[in-house]
Amino acid sequence: MKFFLLAFIFLFTFQNSISQEKLGRPFFTGDVNFTLGINENYTPFDTDDGEALVEPAALFFRVGFGYEFKKRVAISINGGYDFHWNYDVDAFPTYAALKYNITEKDDSNHFIEFRYGKMWTPSSRYPDGNYYGIGLGIQVAGEKHWNTIFRIDYHRKGIAGFKNNRLDSVSFGFGFSFF
Repeated sequence: MKFFLLAFIFLFTFQNSISQEKLGRPFFTGDVNFTLGINENYTPFDTDDGEALVEPAALFFRVGFGYEFKKRVAISINGGYDFHWNYDVDAFPTYAALKYNITEKDDSNHFIEFRYGKMWTPSSRYPDGNYYGIGLGIQVAGEKHWNTIFRIDYHRKGIAGFKNNRLDSVSFGFGFSFF
């Protein structure tokens, strides 16, 4: 009788473990963002100078890995490289991100993402600071496990020496996620 009961509990546990819907899945992500800025050399009345009102101001590269829970909430650990050539600032942000999928249809979704972490600067001109970010995006389902991401993000980097001791920017980007 004990053997029968033990075998029944084992089969019941095994059947439940393979038949249940999975709670989540790990993922790897990466993206490239760019920021546009106002050209300080632009003159609105001199159209022959060849200067545009808006010009590229920064480029950001990001990679990370995380875990998605029930296709709705995801947490991740990320790192990257930021280059603001207008200010000659190199920065290496490392941060945790919380992503919430607002809508989902056929493995594609619209999301909002919150970021918080530390920003490291290799230059002795600027000390290390905090990094904050919030973004909206679209993740488009691709073939197999690859997805394409389009996003717009607001970044705040705490850098002493700038106005209000921070560098704020809005970036546009594209990237991928691999589940």
